[in-house]
Amino acid sequence: MPFTKKLLLSLLFAFCMSVQADTLSIPGHYENGSGLQMPKRGSSMQKVLEKFGEPVRRGDAVGNPPITEWDYGDFRVFFEYQTVLHSLNLTTLIMPKQ
Repeated sequence: MPFTKKLLLSLLFAFCMSVQADTLSIPGHYENGSGLQMPKRGSSMQKVLEKFGEPVRRGDAVGNPPITEWDYGDFRVFFEYQTVLHSLNLTTLIMPKQ
């Protein structure tokens, strides 16, 4: 087989292999289609209260800038000052056996 045909076949094989992809699932993070409604980044504390009600637990502000967390059972919301930084889906976490 001539060198150019071998090269073309090798390149074609390499291209076909690179097209495959795996799905990475990170516990606590959610895809938009997960069905669980959670506060979006940038929302205010007031908007979170209006939409989701009073949290099950409010943590004290810690650090500088102050980071506060609110628990809603299935998810936890982290705030910097009065703004949502991140919402964590607790239903996707793998809890250790006790």
